[in-house]
Amino acid sequence: MDIRESELPGIGKKYEIVTKENEKLVIVIHDDGRREIYHFDKDHEESISNFSMNNEESKKVAAILGGMVYEPKAIEQIEMAFEGLLIEWFKVEEGAAIIKKTIGDIDIRSSYSVNIIAILKKNMKKMNTPGPEDVIEAGDTLVISGERPEVKLFVKELLRKTVIHNDE
Repeated sequence: MDIRESELPGIGKKYEIVTKENEKLVIVIHDDGRREIYHFDKDHEESISNFSMNNEESKKVAAILGGMVYEPKAIEQIEMAFEGLLIEWFKVEEGAAIIKKTIGDIDIRSSYSVNIIAILKKNMKKMNTPGPEDVIEAGDTLVISGERPEVKLFVKELLRKTVIHNDE
C-alpha cells in the first residue's frame, strides 16, 4: 500500500492511498473534524464516488476497520510465512498440558524451538513481551513464532486438550 500525505493550508490534511489491488482513495481531514472520502476510477483520474462523515462517525468507522469492534474468528489461527517462519495465534484449550505452567517451566525455546511473542489473556489484557515467569491459563490466546513442524508439535502437545485413553 502506498500512502502520501499533504497539507491543505486552511483546510486540513489530504491522504492519497493506493492499495495493493491498485484502488485509489483520497481522504481529506478538515480542521473542523469532517472527513471526506473519495474513491477513484482504475486510471486514478476521476472520482467515481465520495461521502462525508463527521468526527464522531469517522472514529466509529475507524474502530470497525481497526478490528476494535469485531474480530473475525479466523484471526485465531492466522498463519504468515516469512522464509519458513510462521506466526500463528492459538487459543489454549481447557485441559491442555500447558495450563498453570510458566513459559520458563516448559522451557519452550529449548524444548520446541518456538517463541511465545505475545499473550492475549482471557480478560483481554495484552502481554506483548511475555517472560519466563508468565503463567499460561485456559482461554489465553498465544501468538507463537517458529518453523512449521515445531509450531505444530508445540500446539499438539501443549495447547490442545489432553485426552486420556483407558484401554481396559
